[in-house]
Amino acid sequence: MTTKLSLATLDAVKAKAGVPKYDRHDLRAGIVHFGVGNFHRAHQAVYLDDLFNLGLDRDWAIIGAGVLPADEVMRAKLEAQDFLTTVVEQDNNRTGAHVTGAMIAYIKPGDMPAIVAQLASPSIRIVSLTITEGGYFIDPASGVFNPAHPAIVGDSQNPAAPKTVFGLILAGLAARRAKGIPPFTVMSCDNIPGNGEVTHAAVSGLARLSDPAFADWIDANVAFPNGMVDRITPATGDREIGFVASEYGIDDAWPVFCEEFKQWVLEDHFPQGRPALEKVGVQFVPDVAPYEHMKIRILNGGHAAIAYPAALLDIHFVHEAMEEPLIRGFLAKLEHDEIIPVIPPVPDTDLKDYYRLIETRFANPKIGDTIPRLAQDGSNRQPKFILPSTADRLRRGEDVVGLSLVSALWCRYFAGKSDSGKDIVFNDASADRLHAAALAAKEDPMAFLALSDIFGDVAGSDLFRRRFGHALKTLWEKGTRATLQLYLDDKLEG
Repeated sequence: MTTKLSLATLDAVKAKAGVPKYDRHDLRAGIVHFGVGNFHRAHQAVYLDDLFNLGLDRDWAIIGAGVLPADEVMRAKLEAQDFLTTVVEQDNNRTGAHVTGAMIAYIKPGDMPAIVAQLASPSIRIVSLTITEGGYFIDPASGVFNPAHPAIVGDSQNPAAPKTVFGLILAGLAARRAKGIPPFTVMSCDNIPGNGEVTHAAVSGLARLSDPAFADWIDANVAFPNGMVDRITPATGDREIGFVASEYGIDDAWPVFCEEFKQWVLEDHFPQGRPALEKVGVQFVPDVAPYEHMKIRILNGGHAAIAYPAALLDIHFVHEAMEEPLIRGFLAKLEHDEIIPVIPPVPDTDLKDYYRLIETRFANPKIGDTIPRLAQDGSNRQPKFILPSTADRLRRGEDVVGLSLVSALWCRYFAGKSDSGKDIVFNDASADRLHAAALAAKEDPMAFLALSDIFGDVAGSDLFRRRFGHALKTLWEKGTRATLQLYLDDKLEG
């Protein structure tokens, strides 16, 4: 017997799961959030829920917004349960569930007038985003905003009817400026180095295409704080929905599963105010960059490193990959030999201790995080999580045996079959050209490195080209297991 999640059923739900200690009717909106996916509901929304449970800042509730067809699927499911979410936190030694209520509404995607009207409301003082690494219209190789992207060109030619998140943000800012309302702060919660700066470049860059004076006003008046976010949050499927029903008696159409650990480091740059998130564990610091480098290179880079050897060995779950000695050893050697040495110092943090924490988190069997999730969108993730470490080492005149192997594994994966001959299902906007390049690279490894928008200057390094070519040749001739063993034995240099 299950109970359909809703405000009316919270009394029944609280027998097995935590529920909000506040009356949802006491909340007022202060944030519009674009990209209401699993990570947002397991991270930002949880921090706010914790704050509201302390009896604080209840004028900072969330209103959801989106622009993609998938956003409407999420909106409909959440609306049917009064925008409540069951969050299941799973550590190695415990599991617990609680219902969060920080979101009070979700505007129908595509309803541009309603979204702009909400953005123009004086009560909205922060607009936040989790739109994935690929949502910022960045040229992968240079890391610079791409004003020639068709979606950006379309919004610049018709700013009155925007179709992108950044076009909508501009429309909201323009409405506020026209009414004399101070601009909201724009806060990215995505895994991108300098995510505030990247967001600023996208918003201002789009404005500059049609109204340079407006772009100048944005540069002078709108805040874009940088932030580092961290919580492993797998996708939701029938397994997760069924677990919430059987273990907690809750009928939740889209619960969120995540690890117990969470972290959020933010620059304190919010001219129109902000919730007192420091009361619930958020770190406010003058400079996020050291924390960001640490997390993106070690954790996200680690995910990107193990995804492809695991896929080639037909491993489905991340914890199962960490149970494979070759993959666990590969990750440890790569991190300690090549990634950690090029990360700048982080205040009050030992990077080796941080890696040991990451290793434990990856090995958590309760999370159910999957290799296909880690392997998706590599054309956006590799240039942000792996290739910067490669570039740093090359600039320092240091070897890149392990990092070149990561790139070779990615190429081998995109040939389309695992070592056992199973078909690989791609999830990448650039899958077709990556697949074609990977097949050509079997005979000519440089065909993959010719993807200059991804590899950039790294592909011009003779050392990287040599290491990559040898690693790819070894993968094809000897297979993934033997290649990983050669790397662990320091015999892969070529």
